[in-house]
Amino acid sequence: MTGLPLLHSTVRPEWIDYNGHLSEAFYVLVFGHATDALMTGTGLDSGYRESTRCSLYTVESHIRFLRDVSEGAHLAVRTRVLGAAARKARFQHEMYVVPGPEAEPAPDAAAVATTELLAVHVDQQAGRATEFPESVRRRFTELTEPPPHWAGRSIPAVA
Repeated sequence: MTGLPLLHSTVRPEWIDYNGHLSEAFYVLVFGHATDALMTGTGLDSGYRESTRCSLYTVESHIRFLRDVSEGAHLAVRTRVLGAAARKARFQHEMYVVPGPEAEPAPDAAAVATTELLAVHVDQQAGRATEFPESVRRRFTELTEPPPHWAGRSIPAVA
């Protein structure tokens, strides 16, 4: 599915909310770690950020919470690049509960949560968007896959 490694995490006791399952803030934390792994996998790692003072800023995200996740659950997150332009990247993460700390999701596993993100490459000194280096843009292009059926949705209006 993707040329990026899975991100693994385990749900800690302090991540559990008053309803007895993973708190929404910690879904975001785990997805944030997956974005960090994507940055490393595309050349936007800590060395790049330190030497260029450029980074990737999330400007929009949409999370779907699909199933409850319990304390101690082992998580695996798959990342898929959906597209990239001169200064922007669109990608998504799918979170799965897996049987062990380094396990892969079964081929027919249902995601427990998903997120779709739009991020902009920012020159932190100039305080504005700037183009990706060609090597980074090429890597995003190599990783680009068709979007899943749920990508691009918005939250429906409430009548």
